[in-house]
Amino acid sequence: MINTIIFDFGDIFINLDKDAPIIEFKKLGLHEWHDDLNDLNLKFEKGQVSELQFINGFQKHVPTASIEEIRNAWNSVLLDFPLYRLEFLQLLSRKYRLFLLSNTDAIHIDKFQHKAGMTFYREFYQCFEKVYFSFELGMRKPDSEIYKYLIQKHELIPKRTLFIDDKKENTDAALALGLQVWNLQVGTEDVVHLLDKKII
Repeated sequence: MINTIIFDFGDIFINLDKDAPIIEFKKLGLHEWHDDLNDLNLKFEKGQVSELQFINGFQKHVPTASIEEIRNAWNSVLLDFPLYRLEFLQLLSRKYRLFLLSNTDAIHIDKFQHKAGMTFYREFYQCFEKVYFSFELGMRKPDSEIYKYLIQKHELIPKRTLFIDDKKENTDAALALGLQVWNLQVGTEDVVHLLDKKII
């Protein structure tokens, strides 16, 4: 019997447009997504580089772009967070231990909180026993250490813990550690269909 649920954030609660940053950066003059930018993103998600270092990394490729233009292009991935998903989460929080585990960075979280507003994001965060962002933890999915950290810190029983993520490599890593998983298919499934899945 499941008693704990760990949720991803992007495309589980907040909708994403993963092509938007590529389009927006192209407008700024970045016509090729260089390997160093992928590496920079991974480091930023682990909190290993500062926001300024991250932006400077992009300015090497788009020197005419301002800090604000780079920040806006980076944040273009973030879309809406439907209220019905928050209401669903609030209902779940009465019955289950809930955690949020997201690969994300300081720029995206600042933008989400500013866009959603204090009342909304506080109500969202209050649904969880603990909210974990990769840039604060210094770890990211699908590395096994991040799952082990949650399991040990909160004394979770893997077989009674459900992990929900839209990326298969992330759910595969959790499954290998004995967690129950749902690899949510974006576009055809919604987190509010959880009860229909008969897994909790």
